[in-house]
Amino acid sequence: MGAWVCRCQGGRNGFKLLKCLIIEGESVPYLFRKNTSLADGNPMPNSPDSMVNQFRLDEENEEEQQGAINKDIFVTVDNPESHISAIETFITYRVVTRTTCSEFDSSEYEVRRRYQDFLWLKSRLEENYPTLIIHELAPHRKLGPGFLSRMSETMRAMANSVRGLRSKLEEFAVMQEYVDDFSNKMCSVDKVTNRIIKEHREYMDELKQYGPTYFQWAESEELLAEPLKGVGSCVERCSKETEEQIQHLSEVLVPTLHEYVLCADTLKAVMRRRDNIQAEFEAKNEALASRTTDKEMLQEEVDDLADRVEQANNALRGDWSRWRTSMRADLKSAFISTAAKNVDYYEKCLAVWESFLLSQRGESMEQRNGADAS
Repeated sequence: MGAWVCRCQGGRNGFKLLKCLIIEGESVPYLFRKNTSLADGNPMPNSPDSMVNQFRLDEENEEEQQGAINKDIFVTVDNPESHISAIETFITYRVVTRTTCSEFDSSEYEVRRRYQDFLWLKSRLEENYPTLIIHELAPHRKLGPGFLSRMSETMRAMANSVRGLRSKLEEFAVMQEYVDDFSNKMCSVDKVTNRIIKEHREYMDELKQYGPTYFQWAESEELLAEPLKGVGSCVERCSKETEEQIQHLSEVLVPTLHEYVLCADTLKAVMRRRDNIQAEFEAKNEALASRTTDKEMLQEEVDDLADRVEQANNALRGDWSRWRTSMRADLKSAFISTAAKNVDYYEKCLAVWESFLLSQRGESMEQRNGADAS
């Protein structure tokens, strides 16, 4: 999953939940977005299977709300351990927290948490903050809500789609169109990239079989022995460079692309939840307009839903801007790194074959000079 930055949500209540998470194992509402380096500036691995993550509070626009709470918090999740018993088998991860925040009793904590805790955290985040973009556990979303919960959400979504929104804001319609287009593009690029890597692996396997053939051939062709051995050496070296190229693509580009394929699904879910909140508000508002009695209680529900719609819209607006900035930085970094590696790969392969040509041309010149002298 790489390195991540989090911003605490929910004021002091959210901060207390954060303390429970890293000390007592409870959860906290916080927003994840990508950071490309650790506190000391060293790059983090991009593998989505890596549970090595770093967190700090983002102080942007939080000073008035949080005051002294806005201090640095670095959380590293690593060191997975398997636990096997007669009842169950599970994995725990070490959570190490270092902080300068005065709200904590100590500057460093270390606890172990099960992966179920992280799944539960994501579920709580989606429940309490439905329009925040939380996608770091998207690959495991099927392990989240139970069947009845998912069915209930699906039925609500179907009902809202049938009823439709009366006044969906243009900005959210534009967001939805962007998400759909982004999802299609990311899926296509991810699919083709994986196919290219597969073809590179097949090419590398062919090279590994191809090279030894030249060495075997050289044993039976005395006059061609040196150029045959030269070709065999070039093939072996290109095979090694191809292997490094495949590894780079698999560890840098593919995880980034796959991460945003999954994120696109999360964005769609966030947009659906926002629409569901608005649809519920519109339905209640229509019911209020047609009711002649007991309007006071229904008015309270309508007012509450109006607040929820406004909060959901504002949260999504803020998260959308941060997400697009983070996404563009992530993809740009991955593309630049891949381009640099491609140049390096082809330059090395080119140099391998150029050295072979120079050696053979040199031998040819020596042979001509020897022939002229005789």
